[in-house]
Amino acid sequence: MSPKPPTTPRTTAPSPARQMASFIGKFDPSVAKVLRACRATLQKRLPTAVELVYDNYNFFVIGYCSTPKASDCIVSLTGSSNGVGLCFIHGASLPDPKGLLMGSGKQTRFIRLPSAAVLKTADVEALLPQTVLLSKRPG
Repeated sequence: MSPKPPTTPRTTAPSPARQMASFIGKFDPSVAKVLRACRATLQKRLPTAVELVYDNYNFFVIGYCSTPKASDCIVSLTGSSNGVGLCFIHGASLPDPKGLLMGSGKQTRFIRLPSAAVLKTADVEALLPQTVLLSKRPG
């Protein structure tokens, strides 16, 4: 009988949940708290969306997309040292009678999120279904 080959210890990658917790945990605790609360709210509001996580220059981004492709994102939750925001990918085309949306680009607009409560306001709640309809592939 030949001896068994030596076993090498397996390294396992952290679960996606642990990776997300690690990314968010790098922020100031007040920003991390808002990111976690806003993420939970968006997961409930867009339950079929695919979450894509990436670093976009000075922002940590969680994209909510209708497919696993970044080009199919509907909204993105952003975190930076300055706080949290919600980016409406097709925000320039949204009706905004209350003047909530900031930015002047040809396509994208955003709102600042000092707390998750902002996501639950009637005015912001009204924007979400409209932006889903404007996406390439509504989710």
